[in-house]
Amino acid sequence: MNVLPFQLVQGEPLLRASGVTIDYASARGTVRATQDVSFDVWRGDRFVLLGPSGCGKSTLLKAIGGFIAPRAGSMLLEGRPILAPGPDRIVVFQEFDQLPPWKTVKQNVMFPLLSTGTPKREAEARALHWIAKVGLERFADAFPHTLSGGMKARVAIARALAMQPAVLLMDEPFAALDALTRRRMQEELQALWEEARFTMLFVTHSIEEALVVGNRILLLSPHPGRVRAEINSHQFGLHSAGSPEFQAAAGRIHRLLFGEEADAAARRDEAAARQAQGAQP
Repeated sequence: MNVLPFQLVQGEPLLRASGVTIDYASARGTVRATQDVSFDVWRGDRFVLLGPSGCGKSTLLKAIGGFIAPRAGSMLLEGRPILAPGPDRIVVFQEFDQLPPWKTVKQNVMFPLLSTGTPKREAEARALHWIAKVGLERFADAFPHTLSGGMKARVAIARALAMQPAVLLMDEPFAALDALTRRRMQEELQALWEEARFTMLFVTHSIEEALVVGNRILLLSPHPGRVRAEINSHQFGLHSAGSPEFQAAAGRIHRLLFGEEADAAARRDEAAARQAQGAQP
């Protein structure tokens, strides 16, 4: 079985977004989702996009996945422009119906491997490896309708990691789970990362989840999404949730997103936008 270690060599960032502005069409016309967003993701990062609903964080993830193109700016993966979806970026969504119901757990995990040309024996070995890593080896031949929500989330994660992507894209993957299952999935994701050190970009609107899951957090303003701040959060985790330091960090993030600091930043953004418009010929 060829299960390669995830690369941790530093140098240039694995993923670089520069001045990304994204528009999308709606019934009311063109809507701006993000405005001039820039960030770097390094190998082995647990990078979180955090912001309120409508700030464009899931839109950014879709653009990184190659499903939509920015109106302005660039996105580079390993120095190459992102122009289309590819197996180097695998998305885990929050919906439980992301698993074809007619395939078993093993078949679901093998499916993208076989679709990209992996030999069947190798695909099966890699699938069973990651199924075991998420604790579902006894359910390899089970169908999705027999699984709980947390178990389906584990299958989706195993399927993604079996592809050994350059970056794992997670779009609020635990949002539909109950609180206890969500906490357990956060624990298991952290344990998987400690062992494999894959690169992850994680979208959430929960401040507490961002602090638990991420080592770096990009704060996005309300619509349209602009970069409010970047926070280092490597010192936090489930072990520190509820501590004075954790609560202080959560409070600071809340103020940056919604408090007086956010209002001041919004005024600066508006002034900069007006200045940019005035400078256009």
